[in-house]
Order: sequence, then structure tokens, then C-alpha cells
Amino acid sequence: MFPLRDTEPSYTKPLVTVVLIAINLLVFLYMVSLDGWSRNAFVATYGLVPAQFTWTSLLTCMFLHGGWMHVLGNMWFLWIFGDNIEDILGHGKYLLFYLACGLLAGLAQYVMNLGSQVPMVGASGAIAGVMGAYIVKFPHSRIVTLVIVIFFFTTVEIPAWIMLIYWFGTQFFNGVGSIAYSRASQGGVAFFAHVGGFVAGAALIYLMAPRQVYTRRRRLDW
Repeated sequence: MFPLRDTEPSYTKPLVTVVLIAINLLVFLYMVSLDGWSRNAFVATYGLVPAQFTWTSLLTCMFLHGGWMHVLGNMWFLWIFGDNIEDILGHGKYLLFYLACGLLAGLAQYVMNLGSQVPMVGASGAIAGVMGAYIVKFPHSRIVTLVIVIFFFTTVEIPAWIMLIYWFGTQFFNGVGSIAYSRASQGGVAFFAHVGGFVAGAALIYLMAPRQVYTRRRRLDW
């Protein structure tokens, strides 16, 4: 299954979401322009290495990605879910929300993998926070999803709460299952960053009051 778009309308332009996507893509393009040694040094410097933890790297790591599929997949999910959360929070508050989710996601992965020497990179944790907020605010939205059955392609509309709970469940159980592996190999997918980001987003959206225009609009919808 691959999400194509959601059915929840957005009433403002997602300026911050677009800027975040642009920054991530530009940083990635810069990374791939480097030679192999310089690229590894860049990632080691700005990625989050749990065994050499710094608060600066906790922020910078969320703008780095490990490959084309990594960055394009993350940016696609941010595009689908980010505009609605930006719409209800407003541009400035949404940026703070996104960064806070990314920081908390990185801390979650750090705590679960303290001795790792492998740099953690990616915006997945921050985007997971956006998805956590989305399930709280738009559980009944529909996600138009591409489904591949052998050689046939079709699209179906899946309730957002089903898709996002399924996604969260896979991340959680994969994270639990990867604990022994990650401690042995000091690497792997940062599942607990995804889990931590999702939980952080679901919690923070309760603490960050939506814009008054969004509140009035919801009352009219009811």
C-alpha cells in the first residue's frame, strides 16, 4: 500500500511544509554532490551518533537522508499530512511543532541505542510526529491509497486512523524486534525514532492550541 493523497481540505498555503521539503532536498543534493569520503565525514559530523551525542546533531540529523528512496519517501509523507497540521496550527507554531517532534524522536532513538557509533539521519521522526497529530485531529479523513495486487494496480480510500494505527503498530513491533539486533550490529532502521515522534506529535497537538479560525471552522462543520 502506498498513500497518494488525503481527502481533508487545507485552507491555507503550506508554506513551512514546502520550505522544509525544499531544505531537505537541497541538503540531500549537496550530500550526493560530495565524494564518498567527504560525504561520510559530513554525515558523521551532522548525523546523530548516540555514542557521541550532541544537542546540535540532534537538530541537524533530521535534515539528512541516506538515499533517494529515503528522502523522497519522507518528503512525500510530509506533503500528504503536513499541510493540514500547518493549516490548524499556523506557520510559526507548526515549525516549532515539527522541530520539537524531531528532537523528541531523536532522543527516543538515542535512549534505546546508547552505544551506537552509526549516525542516525532522516526526517522520519519529525514526520511521524505530524502523522501522530493527524490521527488526533483528522481520524475520519480518508487516505487515497495505491494498492498493488500481483500485476494489477488500483486505488482505495482507507480511513486515516486505520492506516496510521497500522503504520504505528509496524514501527513499534519492528522496534521491539530490532532491540537485540541493533545492540549487536549498532545499526539498522531507527524504529524508535518513528515511535517516539508519533507519540510526541499526538501529545503535543493537545498542548498547542489551534488557530482561532480553525476552531470556528470546526464549529461550523459540526
